[in-house]
Amino acid sequence: MSKLAAQVLATVNGPYRTKRSAQQLAALIADPSSAQTHNAAAFAFFSEIAPAVQLAFMAEMDVDEAKVKAVARQFADMAGYPLPLAP
Repeated sequence: MSKLAAQVLATVNGPYRTKRSAQQLAALIADPSSAQTHNAAAFAFFSEIAPAVQLAFMAEMDVDEAKVKAVARQFADMAGYPLPLAP
């Protein structure tokens, strides 16, 4: 696991005592059902990870940026405040 992925997972998994892998998180942040089910790990990614680190993680994991931004928009709408990746 890369240092970047370890940093992201520590932030996303730690508070919730979960053990998501980098691949699982990458799938969650690009899946609209994550917002519909209020997935805490996906929301933590969008709200607690610095924007530059979010983009680097997405690039490292080869995640579709348009899909991730659409999910971020759903979370921002539900949260009632802007998130860095929400268009």
